[in-house]
Amino acid sequence: MSHSHTDQEAHNAEAMAEIKKVTIILSVFTIIELILGFWMISMTSVSLKLAIKGTIVILMMAKAFYIVAYFMHLKHEVKNLIMTIVVPLLLFVWFISAFLWDGSSFRNLRNNYDPHFKEQATIKVEQKEEEHGAAKHEGSEAKHEGAESKHETAKPEPAPYY
Repeated sequence: MSHSHTDQEAHNAEAMAEIKKVTIILSVFTIIELILGFWMISMTSVSLKLAIKGTIVILMMAKAFYIVAYFMHLKHEVKNLIMTIVVPLLLFVWFISAFLWDGSSFRNLRNNYDPHFKEQATIKVEQKEEEHGAAKHEGSEAKHEGAESKHETAKPEPAPYY
């Protein structure tokens, strides 16, 4: 009976050592990601920023692997069960990236080739000057009345349809 008790203690000690190892690895990956992220804030080189973002994504995927493998117990499962989970996940990631790429392509094509369409995010709006005080407010009412009558008489030209 004591023989099985020592086997159980050895197995528990081994499992605890494995959990500590994975926790340390995840912590190191997280610290590296944070350092890279804060370092990237002050950079001006676009290509270096892109390389750091790629590195952060790779580190995040490694963390996801460790979490799924150890804390969701897939490391010790049968290969067929692992493939049942991993293949749909990869397809899901592929679908998301394909939809994002296609949507971005459509937006860029529409902004470039449709002369009457301009996305709201790309239109620059002029800042209006604020007026304070009653005297300025009274003078501005006359300006607004003249502007309103001007807008009422001017008819916009219809845009040609291609």
